[in-house]
Formats: sequence, structure tokens, C-alpha cells
Amino acid sequence: MRIFLAPLLAFCAAPAVALSLGDCARTTHISHGGEDAHVDLGEGRVMWRDWWSQEGTASDFTIVDCEPGDALRFRTAEERMNDRLPFDRTARALAIVADHEAGARVFATLDRIAADLKNIARDITRITLVAEPCACAAAYPDMRGDKHAFSFG
Repeated sequence: MRIFLAPLLAFCAAPAVALSLGDCARTTHISHGGEDAHVDLGEGRVMWRDWWSQEGTASDFTIVDCEPGDALRFRTAEERMNDRLPFDRTARALAIVADHEAGARVFATLDRIAADLKNIARDITRITLVAEPCACAAAYPDMRGDKHAFSFG
């Protein structure tokens, strides 16, 4: 029994491997939904794309200020997801985000980004996360605060 237990104890005692943003790209709903395109926007802010592709397709983006967990979610593309006409405004929406991120962070608030996305993106929502997202765990692990630690699962 000790022969099998020793490697297990050594594995458990080994330091955790730090996440990278690339580790965050994954399928979250068996074969038809997931996360990708994780980006460190700097100064404690990250962004990623949620995708869906079963019977219909959709692309949503989430921008998170990691320390407080404030998040902005918005849909940039959709086809056959509901009764709405299909659209793809991903390039225009990401250009708006890039314009904001190119300036001073004090002016690039999530509320201002949401206002500028109003006539481009759909389903724009603001939420506060209670769990640390993968991108924040990878890029800003020291900003978790009181949020539940990220884990794959």
C-alpha cells in the first residue's frame, strides 16, 4: 500500500501549476458550447468569448474587472437562436472595446462601454460575479478577493 500512496502524496504536495489564458479555452457544454479568445486587457481586466453552436449559433463576450468581479456581457452574433433576425456585429463591437481600452482606464468604465455598444450588440447585461473566472485566475490570481476560487469542473 505504501508503494502506491507515496506517488499520490508526492503529487498532492507538488506546487500547483499556474494557469495561462490558453488553459481557459474549453468546451463547457458537451460539443456545442464553450469559452475561448481569453485576453488580458491590462490593469486587472480580462475578456473572453462564450460560443454556442447547436441548432443555432451565438457569440457572447464578457469583460470582467477581476478584483471587484464586475462584469459586462454582450452578444455580438446570433443565428437561429430565437425569432430575431440573424446578425454578426462582432468586428464592430470589438472595435468599440478596443477604442475604450486604448484610452485611460478611468474613462473606460464598463458602463461607458455598455452605452457605446447599445446600438451594436444585443443582450447587454451588467453582473457581479461571486466566483473567480478562469481568465482572472490566470492573469490576476492575486485579485480573487472573497470570490470562490476558480476550478475546472
